[in-house]
Amino acid sequence: MCAWFSIQLLSAQDALFTRFVYEGHDDVYARNPLSRDEFYSPILQGCYPDPSITRKGNDYYLVCSSFAMTPGVSLFHSTDLVNWEQVGHVLVRPSQLDVRNAGISMGVYAPTIRYNPHNDTFYLITTQFSGGFGNFAVKTKNPAEGWSDAIRLDFGGIDPSFFFDDDGKAYIVHNDACDTPRYDGHRVIRIWEYDLAHDRVVAGSDKIIVDGGVKPEENPIWIEGPHLYKKDGKYYLLCAEGGTGDNHSEVLFVADAPMGEYRPAPVNPLLSQRHLPADRADKVTCAGHADLIETPDGKYFGVFLAMRPNETGRVNTGRETFLLPVDWSGEYPVFQGGMEPLPPKQKLPDGVKNRTGQDGFVPNGNFTFADDFSAPELDARWVSVRGAREAFASTGRKGLQITPLAADIKEVCPVSALYFRQQHRSFTATATLRYAPLSEQHLAGLVCYQSERYHYLFGITRKDGADWLVLQRTEAGQPTLLFSTPIDTGKPVRLQVEARGDAYTFRYAEGRRGFRAAATVSGDILSTDVAGGFTGALIGLYATSAGRAVFPE
Repeated sequence: MCAWFSIQLLSAQDALFTRFVYEGHDDVYARNPLSRDEFYSPILQGCYPDPSITRKGNDYYLVCSSFAMTPGVSLFHSTDLVNWEQVGHVLVRPSQLDVRNAGISMGVYAPTIRYNPHNDTFYLITTQFSGGFGNFAVKTKNPAEGWSDAIRLDFGGIDPSFFFDDDGKAYIVHNDACDTPRYDGHRVIRIWEYDLAHDRVVAGSDKIIVDGGVKPEENPIWIEGPHLYKKDGKYYLLCAEGGTGDNHSEVLFVADAPMGEYRPAPVNPLLSQRHLPADRADKVTCAGHADLIETPDGKYFGVFLAMRPNETGRVNTGRETFLLPVDWSGEYPVFQGGMEPLPPKQKLPDGVKNRTGQDGFVPNGNFTFADDFSAPELDARWVSVRGAREAFASTGRKGLQITPLAADIKEVCPVSALYFRQQHRSFTATATLRYAPLSEQHLAGLVCYQSERYHYLFGITRKDGADWLVLQRTEAGQPTLLFSTPIDTGKPVRLQVEARGDAYTFRYAEGRRGFRAAATVSGDILSTDVAGGFTGALIGLYATSAGRAVFPE
């Protein structure tokens, strides 16, 4: 049974992590060093999908889907589109987020962030598949200083997005089901008028503006992720089409009024990688779900998701956030290079200096992240799943103390684990742990986590009065013991996982001794093409008082 916020007070069972180090080793960055006028894309590596962006003055804000992660919806700020700082999260309390019973790929989908200059207010709108939220919005005057409670909205479908017109009127566009679908994946885009004074859609104002996609006669699938813009008196509707896999793309419709009629642009898609040779070098796939932003000097850029598969085609890093310049000097926007193989680096915008990884800006390329957990608050990159971090984790002079919840990593409920996103195809992650389990139900260690049903667990537990280190693979909910050895818990133990593409090697070291290999395994179960769902792999620091390793009888 899951224990929600039921921290035990017996300090002897707590796990103390004194250091965590993550190092990226991707060959693509070693082969493509940056010049002074370049930056790497993706700008947000790892599981940061469905990006949305807005601007007020010189300040840009960017958000991504967070699913069952808590806090929800990572929030980033930039003044130049290249150097991004995480300034917190949007959904941080139960009145905004309730994912206690959500599988990892449920929860919060495809948020859209918009600034409304008519009332000087930022809005975020999204769909939450948990807690009875459905479609809802939150708002604020200052994104970095907190957001309102959820404003529940009375319409169905997914992927809602606000549009604020020049005349002060507001609209919502979103993906919706068809009344009489003709085929699997047949969806529509619907628009509503929005009452800003009362924060609700105008009943009866809704209208279908896209039915199926660009070419309805070809049965296009999954028209979704709509974003509406206005330029030179015309209205432009940018949508994803083809599903979020290999056939993903971005398509465009145009109209003379916000409610339509919308017609496809003469050239579609605007962005895709689906037509390119499968054997291309440094392959990027699944590009789509884009959002456009205009700079103060009238230039345009687009953020979008895409994937970087490893040598076996696995996508353990998940869907990441990329950036491309957009040429909108003509009637229609053009993603520059959006239909060509996406390169690992781009030219810096004029006047911008690349400071990623410096002065608090998010790093990209190959980098090292080290945390001794001595700060009074956790780094914003650490997330939990389904429950608040504060329910089980605390930091201080000695390190990170995890007081285990009575919940196993395989359960769909709050679990006492902190996660860092896997951000490279090749990486090394090392955790230093002080821990002495009290019983066979107590376990703590390192987790490589795709979902509650697909993960690796490398941790310390107890068996027959002795402490043991175990490596366990869980596939489709069924655990298998791959390695076990007695372990000396009188000294700190270092647990390490090193990935080289699809090969994940687990190692351990007792006290001052060198590392010894436990096993090398496939990372297959850490990819969505095996595990299903929508998230990238996470690296977790985990403890439980309700676990049990699968030792042979």
